[in-house]
Amino acid sequence: MVSGLLLLIIGAEILVRAAVRLAASLKVRPLIIGLTIVAFGSSAPQMTVSLQATLAGNTDIAVGSVIGSSIFNILVTLGLSALIIPLRVSRQLVRLDIPVMILAGLLVFTLAANEELTPVDGLLLLVALVAYLGVLHYQTRHSRRPRTLDTVARAPWLSSVLQMLGGLLILVLAGHLLLGAAVDVAGDLGLSERVIGLTLIGVGTSLPCLATSLIAALRGQREIAVGNVIGSNLFNLLGVLGLTAVLAPSPLSVSPNALDFDLPVMLAVAVLCLPMFYTGYRLTRAEGLVLLGLYLAYGLHVMAFTTGMPLANKLEQLMLFYVLPALVAFLLFSTLRAWLRQRKREAQ
Repeated sequence: MVSGLLLLIIGAEILVRAAVRLAASLKVRPLIIGLTIVAFGSSAPQMTVSLQATLAGNTDIAVGSVIGSSIFNILVTLGLSALIIPLRVSRQLVRLDIPVMILAGLLVFTLAANEELTPVDGLLLLVALVAYLGVLHYQTRHSRRPRTLDTVARAPWLSSVLQMLGGLLILVLAGHLLLGAAVDVAGDLGLSERVIGLTLIGVGTSLPCLATSLIAALRGQREIAVGNVIGSNLFNLLGVLGLTAVLAPSPLSVSPNALDFDLPVMLAVAVLCLPMFYTGYRLTRAEGLVLLGLYLAYGLHVMAFTTGMPLANKLEQLMLFYVLPALVAFLLFSTLRAWLRQRKREAQ
């Protein structure tokens, strides 16, 4: 498993660096790079693991890892990135990309309501991804202020493409090693494939996305740091689940526990981004700490529920009746205050 994770990070690093250099030569603004090429690169491990898990008959790992990765990306990757430097959020993210991410989560939840994802469902997800990419392409062509990554050294496109292919080959090997090790760990510890997918695999396949956003935040590329997370989640939900469902020998099974708890949590986390990003169009360090605290509570609940600890029920009651209502009230107040400030500026 350690070897698989190391190869996963190395392959993703090669792929992302080559993709950024290629995009810089095309003079594409940083946000679009983060939402598309960088997000696709950091989501490639998820695609590799999900496809191999499905072909091996471990469908709970395939679905659970996508859900776990999506939750981890928002709560941990954005949370840690905001701790490094407060993240500026583009208006495009609030008006287009985050609502699309929420709709993608709703679409997956609706299609999976019968506890499976069929090839037809997968085709619908892929069509939605193509439509989203079409909108991004239109916006890129008609952008009033195109910006490029001036700090990125440009390289011949053939060299960048070859490096991207090399990174993908490493990711395929890493996915094979990681999947085999995770299944062995699940058997030795008596854990279900769903839990392994939500935790070990979900976190493991999110490490390239985490590393990319942290490096981008450290270098001051805040649009890439945020766009990478949103774009990665969109690729996971629409691209990874869509292609996996289309290529699977049989419909992907979705466990009742995932429908009752994990998918609603993933959807709630996506919705949480909207009011957080709308208040001042930035993500502060305090909000980053809130996101990290929520993931800690979620991880404790999953482990406590899996091991049958009494702590699971107490954590669930604490989250449902105290923490979440307080968080919702705070976000509603912050959103209303931000809206009133914006209206006041427009009136002046």
